[in-house]
Amino acid sequence: MAQNKGLTKQSEDFSAWYNEVVQEAKLASHSAVRGCMVIRPYGYRIWELMQRALDDMFKATGHENAYFPLFLPKSALDREARHFEGFAPEVALVTHAGRGGELEEPLVIRPTSEAIIWPILADWIQSYRDLPLLLNQWANVVRWELRTRPFLRTTEFLWQEGHTAHASQADAQEETRRMLGVYRTFMEDWMAMPVITGEKTESERFAGADRTFALEALMKDNRALQAGTSHNLGQNFARAFDVRYQTEAGEHDYVWSTSWGVSTRLVGALIMTHGDDSGLIVPPRLAPHHVVIVPIYKNDDQRAATLEAASRVGAGLIRAGLRVHVDERDGMNPGAKFYEWERCGVPLRIEIGPRDVESGGVMVVRRFTAADQDRKMPMPEAEAVQTLPGLLDSVQSDLFEAARIRREENTSHGVTDYSQFQELIADRGGFVFCGWCGDAECEAKVKDDTKATIRVLPDEEFRSPEAPSTCLCGSAAQHEAVWARAY
Repeated sequence: MAQNKGLTKQSEDFSAWYNEVVQEAKLASHSAVRGCMVIRPYGYRIWELMQRALDDMFKATGHENAYFPLFLPKSALDREARHFEGFAPEVALVTHAGRGGELEEPLVIRPTSEAIIWPILADWIQSYRDLPLLLNQWANVVRWELRTRPFLRTTEFLWQEGHTAHASQADAQEETRRMLGVYRTFMEDWMAMPVITGEKTESERFAGADRTFALEALMKDNRALQAGTSHNLGQNFARAFDVRYQTEAGEHDYVWSTSWGVSTRLVGALIMTHGDDSGLIVPPRLAPHHVVIVPIYKNDDQRAATLEAASRVGAGLIRAGLRVHVDERDGMNPGAKFYEWERCGVPLRIEIGPRDVESGGVMVVRRFTAADQDRKMPMPEAEAVQTLPGLLDSVQSDLFEAARIRREENTSHGVTDYSQFQELIADRGGFVFCGWCGDAECEAKVKDDTKATIRVLPDEEFRSPEAPSTCLCGSAAQHEAVWARAY
């Protein structure tokens, strides 16, 4: 089988490289509807592993899964004015249905579910004894996007959305920050993707929220990606949908609420955080296959012997808790298989040929390593079974450390000169920490001039040791802001 041509190099055209990886790693393909993607089994398995990890984390923090309808009456979306205004450009409406012709009232296909959920929760919540109410939903949503890219921005995408109700503002804020922390743990420990957390400015805030917090990651092309958000909704939706409860004192008050979510955008984040010119690199915790075993043979006798050894090694690794695939395909030479699994980013590959069978050994090949001399490691079968679980842990931590170092090398602190800022954004990109006066007009001017936006006002642990006292506009700084061009 002939090998495919090489991928476009990241340094030449990062966008083309990304699209080629999505196709060649068999993550997704296009559908008949513009902006909608087909998530292929390999891509869906990565999302499924993400789901499982996150779902366990949600349940460990007391949340329960539920499911709410796909459609809502347009009038429901209208009830929270800021919410409707924020989503209006992306809303898809159903105006006709079946033989019944035009609907009496158009139905909105959910762009998010606050306006679906809160009218229902008004019946569920009567007393302080019903609080807190901690819900999560795994679902799909539709947002009519003008410019789409698989996983990063699609008309329909998969996600989870948490929705919670609380008896006080403090409880809602605690929940908002707690879930931001859950997301950070997942992104750093499972995705091996370092993030910066902080609060969004008013212009970047979720429509209908009092406060929005976000997690920002830096991709290999030095653009930022908003990887997840957590919103303190205050009492805005409770007032819009009349969700009140009886307090312990016997009075009635509106509940305080939150919402938070991540989506299949995380698959795109994984691609752009770790992938290289050879294709995808998947952190072991999210890899559909931890290990792929490729038997190498020239005749039927060698085939039988190498397949037997491959099966034996694979069974031992499965007993050790690893996800293993033995590539037994005929009519495809080993080189083509190596090429394919490199593209798919499998953390470890084991090659077993006739000489390995005779010696009782295997060749272990790492997909990612900081040093080329560590890429190929011959070892006895028994040693492989014993050491590969620990080796996968090392790969996981090495990927995180490489991404963290890359982020720090592409982060600039204490920038106050606007010309220097413009040059940094245009030439290198990355995260630029600057003072900000707090003026929305200043924020908008920088965006118009450079296409850079304030990603977050960073949490304390990410702030510069000496934050600049002046803004890019020359005014006194009220905050430190993280600027970047973003997806």
